[in-house]
Amino acid sequence: MDVDGGGKRVFQRLGAPSGDSRNQKVCFHWRAGKCSRYPCPYLHRELNGPPHAASNGAANAAPKRGHGFASDDSSVSVPRRSPNFSGGSTWGRVHGGGNRIIRKTEKLCNFWVQGSCTYGDKCRFLHSWSLGESFSHLTHLDGHQKVITGIAFPSGSDKLYTGSKDETVRVWDCQSGQCMAIINLGGQVGSMIAEGPWVFVGIPNCVKAWNIQTSADLSLSGPVGLVYSLVVGNDLLFAGTQDGSILAWKFNVATNCFEPAASLSGHTLPVVSLVVGANRLYSGSMDHTIKVWSLESLQCLQTLTDHTSVVMSVLCWEQFLLSCSLDKTIKVWAATESGNLEVTYTQKEDHGLLTLCGMHDLDGKPILLCSCNDNSVRLYDLPSFSERGKIYSKEEIRSIQAGPGGIFFTGDGTGQVKVWTWLAEQAVAASM
Repeated sequence: MDVDGGGKRVFQRLGAPSGDSRNQKVCFHWRAGKCSRYPCPYLHRELNGPPHAASNGAANAAPKRGHGFASDDSSVSVPRRSPNFSGGSTWGRVHGGGNRIIRKTEKLCNFWVQGSCTYGDKCRFLHSWSLGESFSHLTHLDGHQKVITGIAFPSGSDKLYTGSKDETVRVWDCQSGQCMAIINLGGQVGSMIAEGPWVFVGIPNCVKAWNIQTSADLSLSGPVGLVYSLVVGNDLLFAGTQDGSILAWKFNVATNCFEPAASLSGHTLPVVSLVVGANRLYSGSMDHTIKVWSLESLQCLQTLTDHTSVVMSVLCWEQFLLSCSLDKTIKVWAATESGNLEVTYTQKEDHGLLTLCGMHDLDGKPILLCSCNDNSVRLYDLPSFSERGKIYSKEEIRSIQAGPGGIFFTGDGTGQVKVWTWLAEQAVAASM
């Protein structure tokens, strides 16, 4: 995928910095999420880097699951910890501190967006789609006519799949950036994920399943209304539907098809977000609740009612569950001694939140991306919630997806997909 027709490839790998002359000791305060020194004399990276920093081969392999930090090992158990964390929690400790973004304003210039600002560099508003030095915008993909509702990068493929409410899925070549195919589905795309060689697309009353290796094209019936969310866990495909149910299918190798396995009932309104972690399925709904399901028995273990509006997105990170809502909060949940989840930290925002996405930067540090309904995305270090940057768009960003080699994607309400890349710490320092 070339930028402006040049030779720079969008999906090129940006390796971890080499030849770092600083003390090779990892910064204790950074590990605790509260180092505010820049530059810091010690390393700001984990001892073991992220998978894509290990080798070129690993860098070119797409992540198995793009929903955040959830472990692929469903046998992982949730540690029994108190939600108080008296003296031990670093959640939000340096919120507002350690921020390297220094600008006179954070308001996007509307005239610049329309291409008609006459102030140029003297304009007191932003003439940029982002704030932050640790990532940069590479290019954008145009073609969809309505909001992007899903972005998928199947394993072993050099193609990017994007779904939209314009009732199409587009297939993009990652080397040229060209749209290679347009698939008309006859209904708006409510969700889309990739798992191994499979691409799953949720549309009204159906889930489409495509295998890029075998060219299998399957239609899974059963959903009532639009399929808003999809996730794979414990060899089951789960779909959150408009009528509030969660349907599950299991792949039958002998018949080469997906067979209905279960229907999970409990939500009273559409299920708009699903995630799997710690041998649990977590579902967020328009009914303002999160339900916790056992992946083994498929029974509801707990209903979380702390949000006061639609729970738009749920995400697993280490032993924590993160959730965001239109009530303008991100909540961090941890297990008590009894095994039930309780809120251990609440991050308050000025706007309603739409989606969460977790990924690692090139130094192995976990980053949380939070899309808000003011047409922006906040980037935070975890667990401190120290701000790393912001991304702006013409309309709300409903889809965020990590890719290989430090690449990630955002899709907005105009139908545009933007491609971003993380920058190595050495490159960030050189640019300052």
